[in-house]
Amino acid sequence: MIVLENVSKNYSAGAPAINNINLKIEKGEFVFIVGDSGAGKSTLIKLILKELEPTSGKIYINDKYLNKLKRRKIPMLRRDIGVVFQDFRLLKDRNVYENVAFAQRVVEVPTKVIRRRVPAMLSMVGLAEKYRSLPKELSGGEQQRVALARALVNNPPILLADEPTGNLDPKNSWEIMKLLEEINKRGTTVVVVTHNKEIVDAMQKRVITMQKGVIINDEKRGGYIYED
Repeated sequence: MIVLENVSKNYSAGAPAINNINLKIEKGEFVFIVGDSGAGKSTLIKLILKELEPTSGKIYINDKYLNKLKRRKIPMLRRDIGVVFQDFRLLKDRNVYENVAFAQRVVEVPTKVIRRRVPAMLSMVGLAEKYRSLPKELSGGEQQRVALARALVNNPPILLADEPTGNLDPKNSWEIMKLLEEINKRGTTVVVVTHNKEIVDAMQKRVITMQKGVIINDEKRGGYIYED
């Protein structure tokens, strides 16, 4: 599903952001990636999305060899990867329905499919009655639910969540994590980058700990071991 073989990424002179990482995430796994600021987590996510090219090593996503992937095929790769960010990144001038529908329109999904799929996704994240609301009319937790629905509406096999609870209070954070767990139970591979020690420790999923560009710990059922 996600495979990195001896991957390094150097931005300039000095220590590499990612240093000779080997990583394999299987289909259907739920994985936390943790570590302090500067550990290399964001670089890792950008490499998986092919926003960055590795300095060395090989990357495979869904059996696609990213190093040789042509530029015109990158959009097809990203259709297979839903992404949720800390800052939601919703379209402020469009309502909830249109924010989710946008992800389908850009890949030219037929309108009749959009009309069926979007309400189903909004129902799954508990926002069926908010479909006409603008982002500014929603709470932070509700905005993140919209972002989650948008990331999942094209049914990607992989979901990357980059600090999905970073701007949320504890109650909303747990609700988002429960949604991610439910999505994972339905078969989606979920990868969560987070600093939230409480959530990582409580959920007892696979935990990959990074420090200074390398993986220092990888536990199948672990907690947040690295202290800032």
